[in-house]
Amino acid sequence: MLNQEESYWTTRYKEHSTGWDIGYPSTPIKSYIDQLENKDIKLLIPGAGNGYEAEYLIQQGFTNVHILDISKIPLQEFKKRNPTFPDSHLHHGNFFDFKGAFDLILEQTFFCSFVPTDQNRSAYAKQMASLLKENGKLVGLWFSIPLTDDLEKRPFGGDKELYLTYLNPYFNSKTFQSSYNSILPRQNRELFGIFIKK
Repeated sequence: MLNQEESYWTTRYKEHSTGWDIGYPSTPIKSYIDQLENKDIKLLIPGAGNGYEAEYLIQQGFTNVHILDISKIPLQEFKKRNPTFPDSHLHHGNFFDFKGAFDLILEQTFFCSFVPTDQNRSAYAKQMASLLKENGKLVGLWFSIPLTDDLEKRPFGGDKELYLTYLNPYFNSKTFQSSYNSILPRQNRELFGIFIKK
């Protein structure tokens, strides 16, 4: 799976076909980060892409930020912009094979990048839970857009009820609502969620 998926995403980066990349940390996640007081928590951003949220975390003094991506290109670009970022916190690999134990995982519509099979979505929820410490949190954004039959057109959508069918077995939801502070092109198209590992 890594080779096919890695090839897909690497091609997208090489062709600059990165419509999801807004060039800065998304407002809902930035606002959440601003409320965090403990700068020593261990954080993971899977499918981090160019890692603007990670960059913002570093600027705010967070000391244990990890980013994961299936393509080397965005990780290399991130390192160029943040040369002092520890190499050991840059992870190139497949999310489903990744191992670790984190206090917080930030979700930036990463779920919606996978082909929306029941198998993929169930595996996503299970893996997110396995990467979190006891009472760890999964926080971020999920696209609230119709899920079509087109299995090529990413991002793949869904709605609150659909996502909860996958997340509920592993998480208690603290909040999961329409995001009130999404960037203009994504207003009314994103759900902001805070989930606590069961």
